[in-house]
Amino acid sequence: MRNFDQLSEREMLALAISNEEEDGRIYADIADELLQNYPASAKVFSEMAAEENEHRRKLIDLFASKFGEHIPLVRRQDIRGYIPQKPVWQMRPLGIDAVRARARDMEHAAARFYRQAAARSTDASIRKLLGDLAEVEDQHEQTAAHLEQELLTETARHSEDEGQRRRFILQIIQPGLVGLMDGSVSTLAPVFAAAFATHNSWNAFLVGLAASIGAGISMGFAEALADDGKLSGRGAPLLRGVVCGLMTVGGGIGHTLPYLIPNFYTATAVAICVVVLELLTISYIQFRYMDVPPLSAAAKVMLGGALVLGAGILIGQS
Repeated sequence: MRNFDQLSEREMLALAISNEEEDGRIYADIADELLQNYPASAKVFSEMAAEENEHRRKLIDLFASKFGEHIPLVRRQDIRGYIPQKPVWQMRPLGIDAVRARARDMEHAAARFYRQAAARSTDASIRKLLGDLAEVEDQHEQTAAHLEQELLTETARHSEDEGQRRRFILQIIQPGLVGLMDGSVSTLAPVFAAAFATHNSWNAFLVGLAASIGAGISMGFAEALADDGKLSGRGAPLLRGVVCGLMTVGGGIGHTLPYLIPNFYTATAVAICVVVLELLTISYIQFRYMDVPPLSAAAKVMLGGALVLGAGILIGQS
């Protein structure tokens, strides 16, 4: 690995060619990944990839006229202090805002490289070339913005944003809500049955902990195995299973933790308050993301929770 200051002008120009080729490949990969869900944005990145390839072709012509036909292999990762560009396959799932931000960072990094290279060049023609390239890279962001205005119309952007919101609901909110509801409601009966049967906070805590973890594992596997996401568009089953399982554990553990309080009646009072907060949270999520009327969501969730809670208390006291 070498320092940037140790590169000759020939090597700096070879590095510029390598950078342009790699950036073009990255833009093309992003366009391919976005094509299905964000077709308008994919078109923008395809145009950017084509532009990078055109710059690479011009750089090769200039290199050949200055240094000959052979271009040495000089890459970013071989230069000390440079941060290699992460390949697209390591960025999944791609968020549209994230890739737009990454494109801006790539253009800024390229412009900075050309300015640094021009500053240490002693050949007038090479210095002019590198300075021109820095200006070109500075203009790339304006070009990208122009392409977005031309290709990514308000209608297309709204459609893509709405599709992103829908996928977020299907892949994260929905399995998380299912897990939270199951963990918050289904564990009420065993926790409070154990609490009122024994009047012992520690016993109730152990039952609640076991019920929460068991339900989390069960719900996680059920969600992951129920649908591979290819036809439904619900995304990776592993992600959905993890989200559902963790939210199930979280929903059950919330009203279990108060039973770490030694006093049974104090612990039960706190646990009931936590249950109310959990049910209100579920109602809010249904209202916020599922378009369920707030009063209807609260009434249904509260009714279900009250029935399960009452069943657990009655069983524990019998």
